[in-house]
Amino acid sequence: MEYPESVLKKASKIKFLLLDVDGVLTDGRIIIDSQGNEIKHFNVLDGMGIKLLQKIGVEVGILSSRFSLVVKHRSKELGINVLIQGKLEKLNSYEKLLKEKNLKDEDVAYMGDDWVDLPILKRVGLAIGVPNAWYPINKYVDYVTKHPGGLGAVREVCDLILKAKGKWENLLKSYLA
Repeated sequence: MEYPESVLKKASKIKFLLLDVDGVLTDGRIIIDSQGNEIKHFNVLDGMGIKLLQKIGVEVGILSSRFSLVVKHRSKELGINVLIQGKLEKLNSYEKLLKEKNLKDEDVAYMGDDWVDLPILKRVGLAIGVPNAWYPINKYVDYVTKHPGGLGAVREVCDLILKAKGKWENLLKSYLA
C-alpha cells in the first residue's frame, strides 16, 4: 500500500500508537446478550500488526470512553500495558500518559472516530481516522485508512509505521525465512 510522503514523515517519528476502541479496533457495534454480557468483534490482522509494532519497540495503548471487560481481556492478550477506559473526556488522560511515558505530542499517533477524540487528534504527531468515522472527524486528521475500523484499519496503520521506520521489509523477510 502506498502512503503520502507527508504522512510517512510523521509516522517515522512515532514511538507510541494510541487507539480508541469502538469504531477503530471494532466496527463500532456493541452486542449485548440477554444476560448483559458484552460481545465485540476484533480483527486478528489488527492484533498481528500491534504485535509487530511492539516487536520493533513502538508501544501501543488503548484509550476508550467506555469501560469493557472484553477490551481488558483483549489488551491483556495482546500485551498492551496502557489501558485507559471509562474516560469520556480523553484529553486529561492523554496528557497524563505523555508525562508518565516522557513523550511529546509528535511521538504519538492516535486513531479515533468521534467527537470525543478531536482534542487528541488535533494535538498528536500523526492523527488518523477511519472511513466509518462520524463525518466531521476526518477533516481533522492527517490520514484516513482505506480499511474501516474493526476490519484491518489498525493493521494498515501498523504497516504504515513499520514502513515509515524502514522495518517492514526485514520483518516480512523474517517470516519468509
